[in-house]
Amino acid sequence: MAMEVMDWLLEGDPAIRWQVLRDLVQAPPDQVEAERARVETQGWGARLLAARDLDGQWDGGACFPRRIVDDWQAGIEPDFSDGQPWTSTLPTLMLLHDLGLDPASAAARETIGLVTVNCRWEHDGQAFFDGEVEACINGRTLSIGAYFGADVGSLVTGLLADQLDDGGWNCWTERGAIVSSFDSTICVLEGLSEYEESAGNVSVSDARRRGEEYLLERQLFRRRSTGEVPAERWLQFSWPPRWHYDVLRALDYFRRTADAPDPRVGEAVQLVRDKRQVDGTWLLENTHPGQTQFEFEDGDGRPSRWNTLRALRVLNWYDCQR
Repeated sequence: MAMEVMDWLLEGDPAIRWQVLRDLVQAPPDQVEAERARVETQGWGARLLAARDLDGQWDGGACFPRRIVDDWQAGIEPDFSDGQPWTSTLPTLMLLHDLGLDPASAAARETIGLVTVNCRWEHDGQAFFDGEVEACINGRTLSIGAYFGADVGSLVTGLLADQLDDGGWNCWTERGAIVSSFDSTICVLEGLSEYEESAGNVSVSDARRRGEEYLLERQLFRRRSTGEVPAERWLQFSWPPRWHYDVLRALDYFRRTADAPDPRVGEAVQLVRDKRQVDGTWLLENTHPGQTQFEFEDGDGRPSRWNTLRALRVLNWYDCQR
């Protein structure tokens, strides 16, 4: 069964294949890099790049498509009853980050240069890599900028200043929030980790550890005070995660730090084990609604290569380092 699942994963998009080769097969580096290079020219990565505007943006905007911003400015409230659209620059660059587009590729270098010059946040016209005010937006922007080699110094400084007393972050801080959010905190932690990997010159390790502790004190999905699960969606594994938190996303973050597993993640790991199907795969769950350029998988309730890849590498990390 394990071999059948691995074969199935390797039949997927180049973005899946190169990560399977690196994280599950331990293939030679040259084989991994050759497969990774295909993300720029084949499959999902190529389709996303083909949808880019000439000025380097997607759908004319930073967080929202230009048509929605135009409506706002005209006093027309957009209809988000079917979910937020995911076709603008931020969510698309985050996808290219997650797919593993090589930062040294011609498409990546050109795009990041154009975004730096042309893309401005809808909030107050700030430059894209300076960030805006919401931590869940700034955390993902930091992941993108650090990964693709943009100047993110002011973005890092702002996020460090926004850390709350309980160790996490909240997108509603500007509106008076003093308690952290799981959604905001995981976005920022991923960004800080990416920044550390890029050898940024601002020390973020203490802030990152405090943010990790915020999640670990809650076993990654429980209230610290009562042990209740505040949101059932945290137990459902979605991809792409967008700004939303879930247990698999959190565990994949901790795996990526390369630290030995903290004992407090044990219950969350067991949840991952329990969701394994009899055929060795994991299902797609709770796809976040909203307009997309295209769908990556076959829909909720069907086997998911993304969730299977992430679950397997989380279990390998946990079982090998305990």
